[in-house]
Amino acid sequence: MKADVLLGLQWGDEGKGKIVDVIAPKYDIVARFQGGPNAGHTLEFNGLKHVLHLIPSGIFHENIVNIIGNGVVIDPMVFKKEILALEKLGAKPQKNLFISKRAHLILPTHRLLDAASEASKGKEKIGSTLKGIGPAYMDKTGRNGLRVGDIFSPDFKKRYDFLVEKHKQLLGLYDFKYDLKEHEPAWFDGIETVKQFKCIETENYLNHAFAEKKSVLAEGAQGSLLDIDFGSYPFVTSSNTVCAGACTGLGIPPNKIGNVIGIFKAYCTRVGSGPFPTELNDATGEALRKSGNEFGSTTGRPRRCGWLDLPALKYAVAISGVTELIMMKADVLSGHDTIKVCTHYNYNGQKIDFLPYDITSFPLTPVYKDCKGWKSDLQNLAQSIPSELEEYIQFIQKEIKVPITMISVGPDRKQIINRSGILV
Repeated sequence: MKADVLLGLQWGDEGKGKIVDVIAPKYDIVARFQGGPNAGHTLEFNGLKHVLHLIPSGIFHENIVNIIGNGVVIDPMVFKKEILALEKLGAKPQKNLFISKRAHLILPTHRLLDAASEASKGKEKIGSTLKGIGPAYMDKTGRNGLRVGDIFSPDFKKRYDFLVEKHKQLLGLYDFKYDLKEHEPAWFDGIETVKQFKCIETENYLNHAFAEKKSVLAEGAQGSLLDIDFGSYPFVTSSNTVCAGACTGLGIPPNKIGNVIGIFKAYCTRVGSGPFPTELNDATGEALRKSGNEFGSTTGRPRRCGWLDLPALKYAVAISGVTELIMMKADVLSGHDTIKVCTHYNYNGQKIDFLPYDITSFPLTPVYKDCKGWKSDLQNLAQSIPSELEEYIQFIQKEIKVPITMISVGPDRKQIINRSGILV
Protein backbone atom coordinates (compact mmCIF):
# COMPACT_ATOMS: atom_id res chain seq x y z
CA MET A 1 0.00 0.00 0.00
CA LYS A 2 0.96 3.63 -0.50
CA ALA A 3 0.09 6.94 1.12
CA ASP A 4 -2.23 9.28 -0.73
CA VAL A 5 -1.39 12.93 -0.11
CA LEU A 6 -3.98 15.69 0.21
CA LEU A 7 -2.76 19.25 -0.36
CA GLY A 8 -4.08 22.78 -0.65
CA LEU A 9 -3.00 24.32 -3.96
CA GLN A 10 -3.55 28.01 -3.24
CA TRP A 11 -2.81 30.26 -0.24
CA GLY A 12 -4.54 27.98 2.25
CA ASP A 13 -8.18 27.90 3.40
CA GLU A 14 -9.13 25.69 0.44
CA GLY A 15 -11.34 23.33 2.46
CA LYS A 16 -8.93 20.47 3.12
CA GLY A 17 -10.51 19.53 6.46
CA LYS A 18 -13.91 18.89 4.92
CA ILE A 19 -12.48 16.64 2.21
CA VAL A 20 -10.35 14.65 4.67
CA ASP A 21 -13.46 14.13 6.80
CA VAL A 22 -15.42 13.00 3.72
CA ILE A 23 -12.85 10.56 2.32
CA ALA A 24 -11.39 9.37 5.67
CA PRO A 25 -13.53 6.17 5.80
CA LYS A 26 -11.56 4.92 2.79
CA TYR A 27 -8.35 4.89 4.90
CA ASP A 28 -6.95 3.12 7.94
CA ILE A 29 -4.74 6.06 8.97
CA VAL A 30 -4.92 9.86 8.58
CA ALA A 31 -1.64 11.67 9.32
CA ARG A 32 -0.86 15.42 9.54
CA PHE A 33 2.63 16.10 8.22
CA GLN A 34 3.40 19.81 8.76
CA GLY A 35 2.19 23.10 10.19
CA GLY A 36 0.78 23.76 13.61
CA PRO A 37 -2.01 25.72 15.30
CA ASN A 38 -1.86 28.27 12.49
CA ALA A 39 -3.94 25.77 10.51
CA GLY A 40 -7.71 25.79 10.76
CA HIS A 41 -9.50 22.82 9.19
CA THR A 42 -13.27 23.31 9.38
CA LEU A 43 -15.63 20.32 9.47
CA GLU A 44 -19.43 20.59 9.32
CA PHE A 45 -21.81 17.69 9.87
CA ASN A 46 -25.12 17.01 11.63
CA GLY A 47 -25.67 20.75 11.97
CA LEU A 48 -22.39 21.18 13.89
CA LYS A 49 -19.32 23.18 12.91
CA HIS A 50 -15.92 22.30 14.35
CA VAL A 51 -12.46 23.73 13.63
CA LEU A 52 -9.34 21.58 14.07
CA HIS A 53 -5.92 23.19 14.40
CA LEU A 54 -3.43 20.46 15.32
CA ILE A 55 -5.42 17.25 15.23
CA PRO A 56 -5.95 15.37 11.92
CA SER A 57 -9.35 15.70 10.31
CA GLY A 58 -10.15 11.99 10.57
CA ILE A 59 -10.53 12.22 14.35
CA PHE A 60 -14.32 11.87 14.33
CA HIS A 61 -14.03 8.39 12.81
CA GLU A 62 -13.27 6.09 15.77
CA ASN A 63 -11.98 3.22 13.66
CA ILE A 64 -9.32 5.38 11.96
CA VAL A 65 -5.89 5.99 13.49
CA ASN A 66 -4.95 9.68 13.47
CA ILE A 67 -1.29 10.70 13.61
CA ILE A 68 0.37 14.03 14.37
CA GLY A 69 3.64 13.63 12.47
CA ASN A 70 7.15 14.79 13.20
CA GLY A 71 6.81 17.73 10.79
CA VAL A 72 4.10 19.35 12.93
CA VAL A 73 4.89 21.88 15.67
CA ILE A 74 2.65 21.46 18.72
CA ASP A 75 1.46 24.07 21.21
CA PRO A 76 0.37 22.06 24.29
CA MET A 77 -2.12 24.76 25.31
CA VAL A 78 -3.89 24.60 21.96
CA PHE A 79 -3.71 20.81 22.01
CA LYS A 80 -5.46 20.60 25.39
CA LYS A 81 -8.22 22.98 24.29
CA GLU A 82 -8.79 20.90 21.16
CA ILE A 83 -8.98 17.67 23.13
CA LEU A 84 -11.53 19.12 25.56
CA ALA A 85 -13.64 20.42 22.67
CA LEU A 86 -13.54 17.05 20.92
CA GLU A 87 -14.60 15.23 24.06
CA LYS A 88 -17.59 17.56 24.44
CA LEU A 89 -18.67 16.48 20.96
CA GLY A 90 -18.47 12.82 21.94
CA ALA A 91 -15.13 11.99 20.29
CA LYS A 92 -12.65 9.77 22.15
CA PRO A 93 -9.26 10.96 20.89
CA GLN A 94 -7.24 8.95 23.45
CA LYS A 95 -8.31 5.82 21.56
CA ASN A 96 -7.18 6.74 18.06
CA LEU A 97 -4.68 9.64 18.21
CA PHE A 98 -0.91 9.05 18.13
CA ILE A 99 1.74 11.77 18.43
CA SER A 100 5.25 11.66 17.02
CA LYS A 101 7.98 11.90 19.65
CA ARG A 102 9.95 13.86 17.05
CA ALA A 103 7.34 16.65 16.69
CA HIS A 104 8.66 19.93 18.06
CA LEU A 105 7.00 21.94 20.81
CA ILE A 106 5.90 25.56 20.64
CA LEU A 107 6.89 27.29 23.90
CA PRO A 108 5.15 30.37 25.33
CA THR A 109 8.30 32.32 24.48
CA HIS A 110 7.97 31.26 20.83
CA ARG A 111 4.62 33.03 20.74
CA LEU A 112 6.14 36.11 22.40
CA LEU A 113 9.02 36.15 19.91
CA ASP A 114 6.54 35.87 17.06
CA ALA A 115 4.54 38.84 18.33
CA ALA A 116 7.64 40.93 19.03
CA SER A 117 9.16 40.24 15.61
CA GLU A 118 5.93 41.01 13.74
CA ALA A 119 5.37 44.23 15.70
CA SER A 120 8.90 45.40 14.89
CA LYS A 121 8.28 45.10 11.13
CA GLY A 122 5.58 47.77 11.06
CA LYS A 123 4.20 48.12 7.53
CA GLU A 124 6.54 45.36 6.33
CA LYS A 125 4.90 42.67 8.51
CA ILE A 126 4.26 39.34 6.80
CA GLY A 127 0.84 38.67 8.33
CA SER A 128 1.87 36.03 10.87
CA THR A 129 -0.88 34.30 12.84
CA LEU A 130 1.26 35.01 15.97
CA LYS A 131 1.02 31.36 17.05
CA GLY A 132 4.78 30.94 17.49
CA ILE A 133 5.13 28.79 14.37
CA GLY A 134 8.07 30.59 12.78
CA PRO A 135 10.22 30.82 15.94
CA ALA A 136 9.52 27.14 16.73
CA TYR A 137 10.68 26.05 13.28
CA MET A 138 13.72 28.35 13.62
CA ASP A 139 14.70 26.53 16.81
CA LYS A 140 14.13 23.23 15.05
CA THR A 141 16.48 24.06 12.18
CA GLY A 142 18.88 25.77 14.60
CA ARG A 143 19.05 22.51 16.62
CA ASN A 144 17.79 24.18 19.78
CA GLY A 145 14.21 22.94 19.89
CA LEU A 146 12.35 20.78 22.38
CA ARG A 147 10.48 17.74 21.07
CA VAL A 148 7.53 15.75 22.36
CA GLY A 149 9.84 12.91 23.34
CA ASP A 150 11.74 15.28 25.62
CA ILE A 151 8.75 15.74 27.95
CA PHE A 152 9.36 12.25 29.34
CA SER A 153 12.99 13.04 30.20
CA PRO A 154 13.85 13.63 33.90
CA ASP A 155 15.71 16.82 32.95
CA PHE A 156 12.93 18.25 30.75
CA LYS A 157 12.39 21.30 32.99
CA LYS A 158 16.11 22.05 32.85
CA ARG A 159 16.05 21.90 29.05
CA TYR A 160 12.96 24.09 28.99
CA ASP A 161 14.55 26.72 31.26
CA PHE A 162 17.73 26.77 29.17
CA LEU A 163 15.79 27.48 25.96
CA VAL A 164 13.57 30.07 27.66
CA GLU A 165 16.64 31.98 28.86
CA LYS A 166 17.89 32.12 25.30
CA HIS A 167 14.52 33.43 24.17
CA LYS A 168 14.53 36.10 26.88
CA GLN A 169 17.83 37.37 25.51
CA LEU A 170 16.31 37.61 22.05
CA LEU A 171 13.20 39.35 23.40
CA GLY A 172 15.50 41.92 25.00
CA LEU A 173 16.41 43.11 21.50
CA TYR A 174 12.84 44.32 20.98
CA ASP A 175 10.87 47.13 22.59
CA PHE A 176 8.26 44.62 23.70
CA LYS A 177 6.63 44.14 27.09
CA TYR A 178 5.54 40.69 28.25
CA ASP A 179 4.74 38.60 31.32
CA LEU A 180 5.89 35.02 30.82
CA LYS A 181 4.37 33.85 34.10
CA GLU A 182 0.97 34.65 32.62
CA HIS A 183 1.38 31.86 30.04
CA GLU A 184 3.46 29.13 31.64
CA PRO A 185 0.89 27.43 33.95
CA ALA A 186 -1.49 26.65 31.08
CA TRP A 187 1.44 25.48 28.94
CA PHE A 188 2.62 22.95 31.53
CA ASP A 189 -0.99 21.81 32.01
CA GLY A 190 -1.01 21.15 28.27
CA ILE A 191 2.17 19.11 28.59
CA GLU A 192 0.39 16.85 31.08
CA THR A 193 -2.42 16.38 28.55
CA VAL A 194 0.07 15.42 25.82
CA LYS A 195 1.53 12.80 28.18
CA GLN A 196 -1.86 11.05 28.32
CA PHE A 197 -1.59 10.15 24.62
CA LYS A 198 0.40 7.51 22.77
CA CYS A 199 3.64 9.31 21.93
CA ILE A 200 5.53 6.99 19.62
CA GLU A 201 8.01 6.74 16.75
CA THR A 202 5.33 7.39 14.16
CA GLU A 203 7.72 6.88 11.24
CA ASN A 204 8.26 3.33 12.44
CA TYR A 205 4.52 2.86 12.94
CA LEU A 206 3.73 4.07 9.41
CA ASN A 207 6.32 1.92 7.69
CA HIS A 208 5.01 -1.15 9.55
CA ALA A 209 1.51 -0.09 8.44
CA PHE A 210 2.62 -0.16 4.79
CA ALA A 211 4.00 -3.67 5.28
CA GLU A 212 0.62 -4.69 6.72
CA LYS A 213 -1.16 -3.30 3.62
CA LYS A 214 -2.87 -0.51 5.56
CA SER A 215 -4.03 2.58 3.68
CA VAL A 216 -2.73 6.03 4.66
CA LEU A 217 -3.88 9.56 3.90
CA ALA A 218 -1.28 12.29 4.50
CA GLU A 219 -3.03 15.55 5.37
CA GLY A 220 -1.33 18.85 4.59
CA ALA A 221 -2.00 22.25 6.16
CA GLN A 222 -1.90 25.78 4.71
CA GLY A 223 -1.42 25.89 0.91
CA SER A 224 1.24 25.22 -1.71
CA LEU A 225 1.72 28.92 -2.45
CA LEU A 226 2.76 29.37 1.21
CA ASP A 227 5.54 26.76 1.00
CA ILE A 228 8.80 27.96 2.61
CA ASP A 229 10.76 27.11 -0.58
CA PHE A 230 8.24 27.50 -3.39
CA GLY A 231 5.72 30.01 -2.03
CA SER A 232 5.56 33.81 -2.40
CA TYR A 233 8.61 34.30 -0.14
CA PRO A 234 8.93 35.93 2.38
CA PHE A 235 5.13 36.00 2.76
CA VAL A 236 5.02 32.26 3.45
CA THR A 237 4.71 29.77 6.28
CA SER A 238 7.73 28.04 7.86
CA SER A 239 7.27 24.50 6.55
CA ASN A 240 7.05 22.56 3.30
CA THR A 241 3.39 22.47 2.33
CA VAL A 242 3.97 20.65 -0.99
CA CYS A 243 3.92 16.88 -1.55
CA ALA A 244 7.61 16.43 -0.65
CA GLY A 245 6.76 17.67 2.86
CA ALA A 246 4.74 14.50 3.44
CA CYS A 247 7.93 12.42 3.17
CA THR A 248 10.00 14.51 5.58
CA GLY A 249 7.04 15.31 7.83
CA LEU A 250 6.05 11.67 8.36
CA GLY A 251 9.21 9.69 7.68
CA ILE A 252 7.90 7.86 4.63
CA PRO A 253 9.94 7.27 1.45
CA PRO A 254 9.03 8.87 -1.91
CA ASN A 255 8.24 5.47 -3.44
CA LYS A 256 5.39 5.11 -0.93
CA ILE A 257 3.50 8.14 -2.30
CA GLY A 258 0.36 7.16 -4.20
CA ASN A 259 -2.30 9.58 -5.41
CA VAL A 260 -1.73 13.29 -4.87
CA ILE A 261 -5.08 15.02 -4.33
CA GLY A 262 -5.05 18.78 -4.87
CA ILE A 263 -7.74 20.97 -3.30
CA PHE A 264 -8.54 24.40 -4.76
CA LYS A 265 -11.34 26.92 -4.50
CA ALA A 266 -13.33 27.90 -7.59
CA TYR A 267 -11.88 31.37 -6.93
CA CYS A 268 -8.89 32.53 -4.83
CA THR A 269 -8.43 33.85 -1.31
CA ARG A 270 -5.50 34.90 0.83
CA VAL A 271 -5.13 35.91 4.49
CA GLY A 272 -2.47 38.36 5.62
CA SER A 273 0.16 40.19 3.61
CA GLY A 274 1.82 39.18 0.38
CA PRO A 275 1.24 39.32 -3.38
CA PHE A 276 -2.13 38.27 -4.77
CA PRO A 277 -2.29 38.81 -8.57
CA THR A 278 -6.07 38.40 -9.03
CA GLU A 279 -7.20 40.21 -5.87
CA LEU A 280 -10.46 42.15 -6.22
CA ASN A 281 -10.57 45.33 -4.14
CA ASP A 282 -14.09 46.13 -5.28
CA ALA A 283 -17.73 45.16 -4.82
CA THR A 284 -17.17 41.80 -6.53
CA GLY A 285 -14.42 40.91 -4.06
CA GLU A 286 -16.66 41.93 -1.18
CA ALA A 287 -19.51 39.82 -2.60
CA LEU A 288 -17.23 36.76 -2.75
CA ARG A 289 -16.12 37.37 0.84
CA LYS A 290 -19.70 37.67 2.05
CA SER A 291 -21.20 34.71 0.17
CA GLY A 292 -18.16 32.51 0.89
CA ASN A 293 -17.97 33.55 4.56
CA GLU A 294 -14.31 34.27 3.95
CA PHE A 295 -12.96 34.89 7.41
CA GLY A 296 -9.98 33.00 8.82
CA SER A 297 -10.97 29.93 10.86
CA THR A 298 -7.89 30.41 13.07
CA THR A 299 -7.60 34.22 13.30
CA GLY A 300 -11.04 35.47 12.21
CA ARG A 301 -9.34 37.92 9.85
CA PRO A 302 -11.24 38.78 6.64
CA ARG A 303 -9.74 37.00 3.66
CA ARG A 304 -8.71 38.83 0.53
CA CYS A 305 -10.70 37.52 -2.44
CA GLY A 306 -10.12 37.31 -6.19
CA TRP A 307 -10.69 35.31 -9.36
CA LEU A 308 -9.16 31.90 -10.04
CA ASP A 309 -5.46 32.11 -11.02
CA LEU A 310 -4.54 29.34 -13.50
CA PRO A 311 -0.78 30.08 -13.80
CA ALA A 312 -0.47 29.80 -10.00
CA LEU A 313 -2.62 26.64 -9.97
CA LYS A 314 -0.52 25.03 -12.74
CA TYR A 315 2.61 25.83 -10.73
CA ALA A 316 1.26 24.16 -7.58
CA VAL A 317 0.07 21.12 -9.54
CA ALA A 318 3.47 20.68 -11.21
CA ILE A 319 5.54 20.95 -8.03
CA SER A 320 3.58 18.24 -6.24
CA GLY A 321 2.69 15.97 -9.15
CA VAL A 322 -1.04 16.30 -8.47
CA THR A 323 -3.03 13.40 -9.93
CA GLU A 324 -6.58 14.61 -9.26
CA LEU A 325 -8.25 17.89 -8.36
CA ILE A 326 -11.14 18.73 -6.04
CA MET A 327 -12.90 22.05 -6.57
CA MET A 328 -14.30 23.70 -3.44
CA LYS A 329 -16.95 26.38 -2.97
CA ALA A 330 -18.39 26.25 -6.49
CA ASP A 331 -21.65 27.39 -4.88
CA VAL A 332 -20.11 30.75 -3.92
CA LEU A 333 -19.85 31.72 -7.61
CA SER A 334 -23.59 31.28 -8.16
CA GLY A 335 -25.33 34.48 -9.22
CA HIS A 336 -22.47 36.05 -11.19
CA ASP A 337 -23.32 36.85 -14.83
CA THR A 338 -19.65 36.56 -15.78
CA ILE A 339 -16.85 34.69 -14.04
CA LYS A 340 -13.31 35.67 -14.89
CA VAL A 341 -10.34 33.31 -14.92
CA CYS A 342 -6.72 34.46 -15.07
CA THR A 343 -4.96 32.54 -17.87
CA HIS A 344 -1.75 34.60 -18.24
CA TYR A 345 0.15 37.51 -16.72
CA ASN A 346 1.57 40.63 -18.35
CA TYR A 347 4.91 40.66 -16.54
CA ASN A 348 7.92 42.91 -17.11
CA GLY A 349 6.84 43.58 -20.71
CA GLN A 350 6.02 39.96 -21.54
CA LYS A 351 2.90 37.79 -21.62
CA ILE A 352 3.62 34.65 -19.60
CA ASP A 353 1.59 31.66 -18.38
CA PHE A 354 3.71 30.67 -15.36
CA LEU A 355 4.35 32.00 -11.87
CA PRO A 356 7.68 33.91 -11.91
CA TYR A 357 10.27 34.09 -9.14
CA ASP A 358 9.41 37.62 -8.02
CA ILE A 359 5.78 38.73 -8.22
CA THR A 360 6.26 41.63 -5.82
CA SER A 361 8.98 43.91 -7.25
CA PHE A 362 7.84 43.96 -10.88
CA PRO A 363 4.35 44.97 -12.06
CA LEU A 364 2.22 41.91 -12.78
CA THR A 365 -1.17 42.28 -14.46
CA PRO A 366 -3.52 39.30 -14.85
CA VAL A 367 -4.96 38.51 -18.27
CA TYR A 368 -8.51 37.19 -17.96
CA LYS A 369 -10.84 34.95 -19.92
CA ASP A 370 -14.57 35.49 -19.38
CA CYS A 371 -16.72 32.47 -18.54
CA LYS A 372 -20.50 32.46 -18.45
CA GLY A 373 -21.91 32.37 -14.92
CA TRP A 374 -24.86 30.45 -13.50
CA LYS A 375 -27.82 31.31 -11.30
CA SER A 376 -28.62 27.91 -9.76
CA ASP A 377 -28.48 27.41 -5.98
CA LEU A 378 -25.91 24.62 -6.02
CA GLN A 379 -26.35 23.77 -2.32
CA ASN A 380 -29.74 22.25 -3.09
CA LEU A 381 -28.56 20.14 -6.01
CA ALA A 382 -28.16 16.37 -5.90
CA GLN A 383 -25.70 15.24 -8.58
CA SER A 384 -26.67 17.37 -11.58
CA ILE A 385 -24.98 20.71 -12.18
CA PRO A 386 -25.79 23.63 -14.52
CA SER A 387 -24.22 23.50 -17.98
CA GLU A 388 -22.31 26.74 -17.32
CA LEU A 389 -20.56 25.17 -14.32
CA GLU A 390 -19.76 22.09 -16.39
CA GLU A 391 -18.17 24.34 -19.02
CA TYR A 392 -16.17 26.09 -16.29
CA ILE A 393 -14.93 22.72 -15.01
CA GLN A 394 -14.05 21.48 -18.49
CA PHE A 395 -12.10 24.67 -19.25
CA ILE A 396 -10.03 24.34 -16.06
CA GLN A 397 -9.36 20.64 -16.70
CA LYS A 398 -8.18 21.41 -20.24
CA GLU A 399 -5.81 24.11 -19.01
CA ILE A 400 -4.41 22.22 -16.00
CA LYS A 401 -4.46 18.77 -17.66
CA VAL A 402 -5.56 17.06 -14.44
CA PRO A 403 -9.11 15.72 -13.87
CA ILE A 404 -11.46 17.44 -11.43
CA THR A 405 -13.00 14.46 -9.66
CA MET A 406 -15.13 16.08 -6.95
CA ILE A 407 -17.03 19.35 -6.54
CA SER A 408 -18.01 20.82 -3.18
CA VAL A 409 -21.26 22.80 -3.30
CA GLY A 410 -21.74 23.64 0.39
CA PRO A 411 -20.11 23.43 3.81
CA ASP A 412 -21.66 20.14 5.00
CA ARG A 413 -19.85 16.84 4.43
CA LYS A 414 -22.86 15.66 2.39
CA GLN A 415 -22.69 18.57 -0.07
CA ILE A 416 -20.26 16.87 -2.45
CA ILE A 417 -20.76 15.98 -6.11
CA ASN A 418 -18.55 13.04 -7.02
CA ARG A 419 -17.19 12.87 -10.58
CA SER A 420 -15.67 9.36 -10.41
CA GLY A 421 -13.10 10.45 -7.87
CA ILE A 422 -11.49 8.86 -4.82
CA LEU A 423 -14.83 7.89 -3.25
CA VAL A 424 -15.51 5.39 -6.05
